[in-house]
Amino acid sequence: MSLLDGLLGDSDLARIMGDAAQIAAMLRVEAALARVEGRLGIIPPEAAKAIAGVAADLHPDAAALEPGTARAGIPAQALVTALRSACGPHADWVHFGATSQDIQDSALVLQLRTALEVMAERLGALDAMLAEKSAAFADQPIPARTRFQIAAPTTLGAKIAVWRAPLGRHLQRLDELRPRLFNVSFHGAAGTGAALSPSTDEVRRALADALGLSAPEIPWHATRDAIAELGGWLALVTGSLGKIGIDLILLGQSEIAEVAAGTGGGSSTMPQKSNPVAAEALVTLARLNAGDTGTLHQAMIHAQERDGAALGLEWAVLPQMVVRTGAALRIGLDLATTLVPRPERIAATFAADRGAMMAEAATFALSRQMPRAEAQRLVAEALRAVAETPDRTLAQALDALAPGGDWTERLRPARQTGEAARQADAGKPSREDKT
Repeated sequence: MSLLDGLLGDSDLARIMGDAAQIAAMLRVEAALARVEGRLGIIPPEAAKAIAGVAADLHPDAAALEPGTARAGIPAQALVTALRSACGPHADWVHFGATSQDIQDSALVLQLRTALEVMAERLGALDAMLAEKSAAFADQPIPARTRFQIAAPTTLGAKIAVWRAPLGRHLQRLDELRPRLFNVSFHGAAGTGAALSPSTDEVRRALADALGLSAPEIPWHATRDAIAELGGWLALVTGSLGKIGIDLILLGQSEIAEVAAGTGGGSSTMPQKSNPVAAEALVTLARLNAGDTGTLHQAMIHAQERDGAALGLEWAVLPQMVVRTGAALRIGLDLATTLVPRPERIAATFAADRGAMMAEAATFALSRQMPRAEAQRLVAEALRAVAETPDRTLAQALDALAPGGDWTERLRPARQTGEAARQADAGKPSREDKT
């Protein structure tokens, strides 16, 4: 437990990736292996039945396995020792033909399969909520900002559509990733399957079927590209949510306050404040996962047939990356659900700008009746007049310089949002129809 678990953690994903779940997954693999080997005549049927039964009922405390893990450098070995001890006369048939890494990796895939189901559901829910919000605010004008400066009008729906756009691609990426990730590991000590040869492949395929996984012929003890790919996917998801977070922070800051989302956190000494705690958490989670992606890629530099240093890096960072992604999706959905515009503040921003953000629109309108260079000169002159006269708008300045254009109506923000409303169309599917 950590004081930050409520801020940056997720209880569901922490449970799925936690010690108890890892132990249960490893025991599930050991039980499946025993049943398969018993059915194929590799070990005595009575031993297979006994081992599977003990594995189903065994619940060793993680703390009890810590000393053995520290000695062996891998949790699976400590667990196998406990399982053998509990199996009595059948101990010699436990873990038959496997290596600890086989059990560790196969169990990890089972944990990840469950975790990804939860994350995919949350990602789909977030995608649907953003689609709903994008449609609801498709026509709500709001200033667009580039490089932290007011640029031109857009709509809130179009902003949300930009937030939503990568989510469907992340779901597609996940569909593509699953077959590369959901593989059993059963290749033995040096990756050659020599202990059970020539029956290794048969056992591997039967074990994969029992666990609902695929059975690659080449060992992945020392090739961790699928794990690194998963880490990249996790960082992509949190990165997309971090973009939402930073935008909400900026749109909600005191001087702007054009959008509200979530429930702010208070200050211990400044009662007027409502800090964007949830949006800040999205940014923090994204940056943590981005950093750990590099560490996970370091684990791909895996010496020879097995490298404990590389595996240690993976074990240290991957579970936390999964938990962070689950937390970000949970927080993101809450923010999306509660997101609303503040039209009065948006209107105040437009009023304070006095039409300067319409300079590009005015230039292109004038270019239809005069050379573009002349149009740019006129708009620049109008902008100088706006700057020199505190109560003058760009429309008023252009009325004096290029009369007859009804500039107030032509430069109304709602008329200058281009394709924003179409971009906010919530009817577009997030995922391509693969049928």
